[in-house]
Amino acid sequence: MHFKILTIALFYFASINYSLIPKPNTLIHSAIHSKMEVEITYANLQTNHFELPQIKSFTQALNGFNKLKEKGLIHKNILTLIDFSLSSNLKRLWVIDLDSKTILFQSLVAHGRNTGEEFANSFSNKSNSFKSSLGFYATGEVYQGKHGLSLRLDGLEKGINENARNRGVVMHAAAYVSEIFIKNNTRLGRSQGCTAVPNTISKAMISVIKDKSCLFIYHPKFLSPLAT
Repeated sequence: MHFKILTIALFYFASINYSLIPKPNTLIHSAIHSKMEVEITYANLQTNHFELPQIKSFTQALNGFNKLKEKGLIHKNILTLIDFSLSSNLKRLWVIDLDSKTILFQSLVAHGRNTGEEFANSFSNKSNSFKSSLGFYATGEVYQGKHGLSLRLDGLEKGINENARNRGVVMHAAAYVSEIFIKNNTRLGRSQGCTAVPNTISKAMISVIKDKSCLFIYHPKFLSPLAT
């Protein structure tokens, strides 16, 4: 009986393909490689006279971009980063071409009216909340809406932003996203949850990021599993 149990146990262990089990050193090397990639990319960004995003938000954005690209959920090597930890009076949106490592746009961007005043601090995935949603999105198709040329967004994170399309959360132009509005009202205008951008650059920006590029909305309140 003991011989039979020993035989079965030996057969079981012999059948395990240990090459499929991640080795600790492999995981460590992978993490180090990922960190180095982020640091090298960040250090080599061509700013085009724009400011750099913060390294913390950029790190999460690039990590998520790489995972989504591997899964085939995004197609373009274009990364849009929105940092909602910053004042809405600052240019807190960046569009980055990861092939040329060039910042193409840096822009003002509005958050939802119920997300906060000058600063974004409350977020929702629910319809009629008039709040912004955080996390990773794939850009969709363009259409002509009441704000002119607009861009549909598909939220990629369950419970966080997957209702974006049904909510009508899109990117569009708005007159209340401007330096003049800030001067007259002490803060940027707010949307109903959309990522509203200035009239002056909306068409050019949308034409670059449309059709399956990555858009990430960062805030320290939320750490996306895709960003680690």
